[in-house]
Amino acid sequence: MDVIVVGSGIAGLTAALHADAAGHRVRVVTKDALGDGCTPLAQGGVAGVYGPGDSPRLHAEDTLTAGAGLSDPAAVDALVTDGAARIAELIARGTAFDRRPDGSLMLGREAAHSHPRIVHAGGDATGAAIAAALSAQTRASGAEVIEHAFLIDLVVEHGAVRGIRVLRHEEPETLRADAVILATGGAGMLYAHTTNAPGTTGDGIAAAIRAGAAVADLEFMQFHPTVLADPAGGAPFLVSEAVRGEGAVLRDAEGRRFCFDAHPDGELAPRDVVARAIARRAAEQGAPVRLDATMLGAARLASRFPTIDRVTRARGFDWAKETLPVTPAAHYLMGGVVTDLDGRTTLPGLFAVGETARTGVHGANRLASNSLLEGAVFGARAAAALDAPLTDWPAAMPPVAAAPPLTAAVLPVRRADLQQLMWDKVGLLRDDAGLRDAVAQLARWTADAASADTARTRTEYEDANLLLVARATASAALARTTSVGAHHREPAAAPALIGA
Repeated sequence: MDVIVVGSGIAGLTAALHADAAGHRVRVVTKDALGDGCTPLAQGGVAGVYGPGDSPRLHAEDTLTAGAGLSDPAAVDALVTDGAARIAELIARGTAFDRRPDGSLMLGREAAHSHPRIVHAGGDATGAAIAAALSAQTRASGAEVIEHAFLIDLVVEHGAVRGIRVLRHEEPETLRADAVILATGGAGMLYAHTTNAPGTTGDGIAAAIRAGAAVADLEFMQFHPTVLADPAGGAPFLVSEAVRGEGAVLRDAEGRRFCFDAHPDGELAPRDVVARAIARRAAEQGAPVRLDATMLGAARLASRFPTIDRVTRARGFDWAKETLPVTPAAHYLMGGVVTDLDGRTTLPGLFAVGETARTGVHGANRLASNSLLEGAVFGARAAAALDAPLTDWPAAMPPVAAAPPLTAAVLPVRRADLQQLMWDKVGLLRDDAGLRDAVAQLARWTADAASADTARTRTEYEDANLLLVARATASAALARTTSVGAHHREPAAAPALIGA
């Protein structure tokens, strides 16, 4: 079978390696260089190694709790059951997870986990280590790698996906296949402040929408609580939740630990709770919240978090002696293209894995360090499902009518205007009036785009994708009238956030 994998993070490369090992002809099509994207930026680790007193059952319970009742129990069971095998596979493929002097894996704990079960590599460079190992394995495999090829759209024939259209060397090109696996990541660039890589523009999700595949839960964007609020205006830089797992605390402008006002677990409460607590406190006091890691000491900070230590010092902070100003930023999309437990979408021949997919694992709020695990687990499951004929495509998947033809048109405003609208109106703290304003404004921009020139460059295609996904996201947020997990609706207009 000819298989195209679009994307080269942990989910895409895991799927590609498994498909290649199964004898399929595999082409990995990636927007930038192999292994770029959000995976190498991941400071946190991979959950799923169970020490004394821990178990897959307890991991599942923590995941379901974080998901605020909206996680799919079957998907969560698949995640925690397959997790150990996928972590062992990452080790076999060359990922050097941190170990204790006795040779055992060093296990960390992060927010909302009941036990230490998270492995890291290079302290806070887990994603970079995984991306490097999987990229090397892919280049050594039989898979063909096509770099710097931008996904324009899916090729749909007779109700099934049969390839993709890409922009390569500034020219459109069609690549045909028997199956396509979307692994293009999320859509963090919808927002003015994000931890995501610049290329995270919702390309796979937008292409799936245009092709008629079902999407869901786009309103559930997770905002990471602790991104460095650099007064010098540097790019957003994530300060891993693992820092709080090691004992760091959050303090307001008066030096008070305020997170316990919002949740009994304080700084280790679910991410959505901590992020909202930070946003509100910063707005109330007109000053950034501070992350205090001074009690950990310079030596421990440098050895456990070498990347954070290097970057914060380069930006003029000595976090062993002073607190760091932090703010929330858009981080991870829990929704996406709807799939079954094997990555199959509502459109025959189309699979989706990783952050592009809505597997049901995360529900309304992702548990820390479950994202890399999800990519590995469901990437492998999708590859294993490739041999099933299209006639066996899951009957339980809801039928979806083909979408009307959509032409990617040039965004009629600056990308920054769209991002600021989403940040202000469809961000961490939402209200009905703001969501209605956003939906109306996005509809006006969409109407204006209909008479604009057709996209021709990568940037223009990205902007068109952002507008399409923004409209779907804002509409989903408006339709969900109750607060749950990462989707929080204020009874009145929310206070303005301190800019990241």
